[in-house]
Amino acid sequence: QVHLVESGGGLVQAGGSLRLSCAASGNIFSIVNMDWYRQAPGKQRELVATDSSGGSPNYAGSVRGRCTISRDNAKRTVYLQMNNLKPKNTAVYYCRGLISSSAISNFALYWGQGTQVTVSS
Repeated sequence: QVHLVESGGGLVQAGGSLRLSCAASGNIFSIVNMDWYRQAPGKQRELVATDSSGGSPNYAGSVRGRCTISRDNAKRTVYLQMNNLKPKNTAVYYCRGLISSSAISNFALYWGQGTQVTVSS
């Protein structure tokens, strides 16, 4: 079994910063992608940033220049640094990982439980 646990969310004023973390644990052989998504009230979940092994990070246009995704492979943790936050960035932020549990098993997608980010005006 694989678990993803997010942390770092909270309440911040507009213009402030937060750093989200997502730690993967359990039966992990290889991590291909670790991504950040968010879901605002009444809206669909959307991709914020993606980090692929061996590839360049990609960002949604709405956050490009204000967010940075990074990964610590030794800690199996992905981070999302968010700067100059705006009230419209209020959402539950989810981590998603494309992970295999052994050399012969297929990769599967796993989701964390989410962490709430609230930006006040």
